[in-house]
Amino acid sequence: KIVDRIDDDKDGYITTEELKTWIKRVQKRYIYENVAKVWKDYDLNKDDKIAWEEYKQATYGYYLENPEEFQDATDQHSFKKMLPRDERRFKAADLDGDLAATREEFTAFLHPEEFEHMKNIVVLETLEDIDKNEDGFVDQDEYIADMFANEEGGPEPDWVITEREQFSDFRDLNKDGKMDKDEIQHWILPQDYDHALAEARHLVYESDIDKDQKLTKEEVLDNWNMFVGSQATNYGEDLTRNHDEL
Repeated sequence: KIVDRIDDDKDGYITTEELKTWIKRVQKRYIYENVAKVWKDYDLNKDDKIAWEEYKQATYGYYLENPEEFQDATDQHSFKKMLPRDERRFKAADLDGDLAATREEFTAFLHPEEFEHMKNIVVLETLEDIDKNEDGFVDQDEYIADMFANEEGGPEPDWVITEREQFSDFRDLNKDGKMDKDEIQHWILPQDYDHALAEARHLVYESDIDKDQKLTKEEVLDNWNMFVGSQATNYGEDLTRNHDEL
């Protein structure tokens, strides 16, 4: 049934373009369903908007009213850090500046990586997470520490050495030994990379037995496990849905 839906022009074949369009649709549906699922938890006065105060109350209300219960320094630190960070992100998503998010604005708040006007926030939050010495840049050691903690103090594994080379060759574009915001954006939100297209090409390449650059239903079903592990079926979850929910 899913194969029939992907085959947009109903010619019996699935092209890379049709697969790409479908994957983008699945991604979008997942995001909007995710927002719908949590909406009622935050829209406390049921006015079909989520005010910053409503979100703050639902998320941080207990902490704000009972700070003495959060004596643990780590808890304290994470709440103190997350609250202003959420507020900054909320205000960036709130395009009309009324401090109340519509569904579209709240979607941008929860999934900023999907929205052009939120890219600066995604970059800034990534920088703040990795930049441990708070100099406004990510150096090579900070970049590595984000993915590997060398607790034993022994030699670094080969993949870490490869990542260090990646940093020097591809991340640090101006070769000053660190990544600035533009270089971070190039790393995490590359302009010339389309995730859905890459996934579609991979699926076609792996499943296209007769190498005619398109898939028949048989080719897809013969390689079903590849599709179950892919965004094309929302990692298998869509196989449990009713046909009209897709």
